[in-house]
Amino acid sequence: MNAQNTFMDTGLPLFANLPNKVADLSEATVRFGRKELDLALHEMPGLASLREEYAGSKPLAGARIMGSLHMTVQTAVLIETLVELGAEVRWVSCNIFSTQDHAAAATVVGPNGTVDNPAGVPVFAWKGETLPEYWWCTLQALAWPEHGGCNLILDDGGDATLLVHLGAELEAKGEMPDPESTDNAEFKCVLTVLRDVRLAKGDTYWTEMAKGIRGVSEETTTGVHRLYERVQNGTLLFPGINVNDSVTKSKFDNVYGCRHSLVDAIMRATDFLISGKRALVLGYGDVGKGSVQSLQGQMARVSVTEIDPICALQACMMGIDVVRMDDVVGEMDIFVTSTGNFDLITAEQMMKMKHNAIVCNIGHFDNEIDIAGLEALVAAGKAEKIEIKPQVHEWRFLETTHGPNNGPHSIIVLAEGRLVNLGCATGHPSMVMSASFTNQTLAQMELHANAEAYGDNMLTNPEGKKPQVITLPKYLDEKVARLHLAKFGAKLTELTDAQAKYIGVQKEGPYKPEHYRY
Repeated sequence: MNAQNTFMDTGLPLFANLPNKVADLSEATVRFGRKELDLALHEMPGLASLREEYAGSKPLAGARIMGSLHMTVQTAVLIETLVELGAEVRWVSCNIFSTQDHAAAATVVGPNGTVDNPAGVPVFAWKGETLPEYWWCTLQALAWPEHGGCNLILDDGGDATLLVHLGAELEAKGEMPDPESTDNAEFKCVLTVLRDVRLAKGDTYWTEMAKGIRGVSEETTTGVHRLYERVQNGTLLFPGINVNDSVTKSKFDNVYGCRHSLVDAIMRATDFLISGKRALVLGYGDVGKGSVQSLQGQMARVSVTEIDPICALQACMMGIDVVRMDDVVGEMDIFVTSTGNFDLITAEQMMKMKHNAIVCNIGHFDNEIDIAGLEALVAAGKAEKIEIKPQVHEWRFLETTHGPNNGPHSIIVLAEGRLVNLGCATGHPSMVMSASFTNQTLAQMELHANAEAYGDNMLTNPEGKKPQVITLPKYLDEKVARLHLAKFGAKLTELTDAQAKYIGVQKEGPYKPEHYRY
């Protein structure tokens, strides 16, 4: 394949060398995006404080950051913060439905550019991408025209990290990627990208790209899990920072963010009343806790499923019933998956649900709900998929008899099983993402300054220090919290020298040991 062949069904050249690819760069869209960015920055004191603290010093000068994270208004503020701190940046969304097109447009134009003369960041993202388009976008952001690639990755879910690692691994094995070796539609796209790049660029493209990458900061549970798996099996090529498990990320993003955005998404998508409805949240980790609070805030009657006895006991202590899915599948009005695992809700279970039950996911991946099983029922003539509006679908089961008048019943599936708060609403609010993205910025600064302290690149120095995955130290977690307190009018009490000595801490912190659970 030569470089000008189009990729799968996208109609786009494999290596397009485009300055950007977004849905709309009109004056109106860019203006809308810029005004939203202005509002968001005021609600993101962590990022605003970092801009002020490092004004003029450019601690990220020389960093080439490839970002794969939901292209929202809040992400645009993160991107422009990284640029203000000196970085070069290229960006994609990490979800086919999560891009806010006005945010993408404003980011491309930048604060000092115009529609006719954009002066922002290359963005390759639009709401409603197909899977081939999504992986094409990821390749464009990784393929740094002047340098061959990035030297840092800012990832959410690990897709960019996966593409680089898998590409380099297959090159090392001398194996040609085979899209026909999988039945998974998305992994078929991944293997097609890798195969087509191999045919276009030869047998060392990903290896050479990976050699230039010093580290990755990872935003979310699934991506962190992938990194730790690679540490355990010895295949991680460069060090990583686990941003997800910073307290000021996990609590803000997973608990407080979901508390805000879950019901926002359900109500925007359906206009159904939530009060009084029976809702089942699958999983009672941080995301599940926030989701339960969200539904309870609308006075839904909430139950949870759990595998972890500690989380289950926490639910009991909050007066929440812990049940099994199969025992209650026909009783619930709303189902929310929140675990990061797969096959939480199967097609067989959806056939047993009440008529017009709402089914959605706020965990990370797209496979918590068995959409492939639903598609198989359509292919077999046993179900119909009916679009109500974008990202809201009725699935009608043609052979069930517990619907209206003892006929077929339907369920309402939101965002095709992907993240409902980003597919059907606008994600977490700016204040929540300020805490999360302040951690990301600090992580990128740490990697840019000290990546080799956490391990060598295994392709450039195979005998060097094995790459580690670390979390940011406690004092930085506390710094992120401090940067947000003034927004709430909070004033911290200060320890006396004697009090600090009595409990064995420094007056300025950190105040808790690393093992402390908040």
